[in-house]
Amino acid sequence: MAKTLGSTTTYHGTEHPYLKGYKVRIVAVLKNAARPDIDVDGPDYDHISDEDDLVRAGGVTADDRIEVQPWIEKEGRFSFVTSDPRAVDLACFTGTKKAAKKGGQR
Repeated sequence: MAKTLGSTTTYHGTEHPYLKGYKVRIVAVLKNAARPDIDVDGPDYDHISDEDDLVRAGGVTADDRIEVQPWIEKEGRFSFVTSDPRAVDLACFTGTKKAAKKGGQR
């Protein structure tokens, strides 16, 4: 499996217009944060900043947001400020599918 955290990609969404077309570095995965009904204090949300933890969580899905740092060309560095676009708005995750629902009827 290819490394996700620390890799770079391009933002192509519309939710964060200031990032459009920018090269960004992936800092963390906000698991299930793109779900409209997510409770960030609940058990279905997780802030993942370790590659092994990401693998155990099933990788990146369309239900996730990705914490990214934009590249500041004129300063030759990544910004210390982060944003959290939807995974599907990053070039490397275009076409990513939603996660399968956990559990079943009891």
